[in-house]
Amino acid sequence: TMNRYGAQAMTHWEEHKPRAFGELENPEEFFAELGEEISTEIETRARDLAGQEPDGEGYLQRLQRLNTSRLTAEGEVLRERVLLDVEPDQE
Repeated sequence: TMNRYGAQAMTHWEEHKPRAFGELENPEEFFAELGEEISTEIETRARDLAGQEPDGEGYLQRLQRLNTSRLTAEGEVLRERVLLDVEPDQE
């Protein structure tokens, strides 16, 4: 099954990389794997961004710190792995 990152990448390729998309032998498999790679990279980066729990951090502060680092990581990875990836004549 393809996760939402794979689906987003597939939609992006169809629109912005039609030649490359057309050359894929098995788009479903390609984007399912890409989606998993992106998901793993986001999790790893979010953990790195979140860092160590500061002394005296309360539940809500912890939740906010983790959510912020996840959103930041997601935005960075999607830009790096998907959204900036366009064919020259598609810009």
